[in-house]
Amino acid sequence: MKKEPVFIAFCNQKGGVGKTTFSVLTASYLSYVKGLSVAVVDCDFPQCSIVQMRQRDIEQVGRNNYYKRLAYLQFQEGGKRAYPVISTSPEKASEEVNRLLEKDEREFDVILFDFPGTVNSAGVLSCISMLDYLFVPIIADRVVIESSLHFAVQVKERLISNPTCNLHGLYLFWNKVDKREKTELYEKTNIAIKQLKLELLTSTVPDTKKYNKELSEERNNLFRSTLFAPENRYLKGSGLDQLVEEVCQCINL
Repeated sequence: MKKEPVFIAFCNQKGGVGKTTFSVLTASYLSYVKGLSVAVVDCDFPQCSIVQMRQRDIEQVGRNNYYKRLAYLQFQEGGKRAYPVISTSPEKASEEVNRLLEKDEREFDVILFDFPGTVNSAGVLSCISMLDYLFVPIIADRVVIESSLHFAVQVKERLISNPTCNLHGLYLFWNKVDKREKTELYEKTNIAIKQLKLELLTSTVPDTKKYNKELSEERNNLFRSTLFAPENRYLKGSGLDQLVEEVCQCINL
């Protein structure tokens, strides 16, 4: 019998908070840095932005000698494999994941789901109920904060408290933190999170353009990629390594 993987997702009912970016970066860090066996289920149907990113990454490797060399060192000499990215609608996610687990000989440690921009899309809530852990990025915008806290409370009350659901925990964390901003909004939100008995990660992610860097022909940028780990020069000061390590603690990896 294969071991049971942990099902996780970065999710929020508001767009623009970094769900897909954190899905990719976490998957790549877990796989290519920590050596864990990971799969990504792209439920952002029909856009399937992670599937499209994987295709762009493959094309860039084919055109760029620097990336070709990295790929050779990682996949040929290093013996690593690119983690699978499967595309599906939220309604069919359970079926597709079961098919992956049956057909792939690997024993996966983590299955990471990426959802559409709104949880009102068909099948998203049932997908969330399949998860073991949910991570909710929030940014210092009053509208986003109110919506995010409402979403987190609803998930906690309707799913985590439901013994028929798999969901064990929900954790919020701050994204796009600008140290020049006033701290009042952060302080009040942190108090509200505590009063609502929600969990907040200690890790915070700074507001930096590093998170927008994909493989490029013009420059050897290597941060957000489905094929490679973030380079150390970009990883430093990004907060990503601290975030992923705390995520691992939360999910007992």
